[in-house]
Amino acid sequence: MKRPASRRGTRMGRADLVDESLSAVLARPWRAALTALGTVLGIATLVVTIGIAATAGDRIVSRFDRLTATAVTVVAADQGLPAGPGEDPLIGWDAADRLGRLNGVAAAVALAEIPPGTAPPVRANAVQDPSSVSARTLGVVAAGTGLPAAVHGRIVAGRFYDAGNVARRDRVAVLGEEAARLLGISRPEDAPAVFVGGEPFTVVGILGDLRREQALAAAVIVPPTAGADRLGIGPVRRVVVDTELGAAALVARQAPLALNPGHTAEMRVIAPPDLQRARGAVEADVDGMFLVLGLLCLVVGAVGIANVTLVGVMQRIGEIGLRRALGASRRHIAGQFLVESAVLGLLGGVVGAAVGVVTVVGVCVARDWTPVLDLALVLAAPAAGVAVGLLAGAYPAWRAARMEPLEALRAA
Repeated sequence: MKRPASRRGTRMGRADLVDESLSAVLARPWRAALTALGTVLGIATLVVTIGIAATAGDRIVSRFDRLTATAVTVVAADQGLPAGPGEDPLIGWDAADRLGRLNGVAAAVALAEIPPGTAPPVRANAVQDPSSVSARTLGVVAAGTGLPAAVHGRIVAGRFYDAGNVARRDRVAVLGEEAARLLGISRPEDAPAVFVGGEPFTVVGILGDLRREQALAAAVIVPPTAGADRLGIGPVRRVVVDTELGAAALVARQAPLALNPGHTAEMRVIAPPDLQRARGAVEADVDGMFLVLGLLCLVVGAVGIANVTLVGVMQRIGEIGLRRALGASRRHIAGQFLVESAVLGLLGGVVGAAVGVVTVVGVCVARDWTPVLDLALVLAAPAAGVAVGLLAGAYPAWRAARMEPLEALRAA
């Protein structure tokens, strides 16, 4: 006995299934576009979120690299005083020379301050206005000649004192930019004098544009020899080191040994945090703000696909009943609606990825940033769209496959 030819004629291959699904989607292009819009927004938001997070993290870390990641500070315990009678101070004023021998050190400077609250008043007699006498409470700091390079500062007027001034114990001073403004001094070439606790110092320069140690902007900076002779400034309290990029961790380990190998435990080293942790923290913060929004858009897109697909099932009851009557199996009916939902999700994923990439690049161009995008993310976006479409179409496909041919034709 031969099998009915109709059963063989109703067999549907994968190519037929895809063709039928594409025909159904393209038959209503505007509805398909509006249905995929939610997925487009969700995928685009996720791509923009992760792209901007990676770009911002890279940008912030690059700034962090240039400033914080190259700064190491060594602080002496007990105000840097000698450990016992007859011993040298914990850190000597030759600290910059000692540290300069280490690999990765770009500049270093030793600093000693008059303790806060005990600094003498600073008075100025500006040459351009001798009648103007002003007294201020400012920081008073003794520093080596390598200060501008170590703190990334710039001499905005005059010059910084040199090794000759230190060796001759000259009473010269450099003012921070804010200190100079408060004291009414703007032309160090006129050799104005400042009186620190009654001790005169000739101003030779003004230091500004400080990118580190901003407190020095409101300070009077003097050579260590004159500071010790005239103001009683004690031993070195701390050393600021500017390192090459990537050398901070090594310098932080070696600095105490270079400064005083016998008393390394009495020094506290302040080193920059790990770059990768900083990058991860920035990206996590940005991701946390926008990831929820992207997922919400994806949920809205999935609901939109499910709703439109379910409405399509209701509108095509007659077609479903006819195809079932002609021999189409439940699997074929379910497969067609699943493929239609997947096509809508794929469309949303591709367009959303493109919109996201264009948005990230546009933002970076406007901000003069270098865009950072993971290619795997862009390639995964269409797959995510397909997954959303399949999940959204699962229930409508199940409803369509459950319809009985006679009931479907009768309802139509």
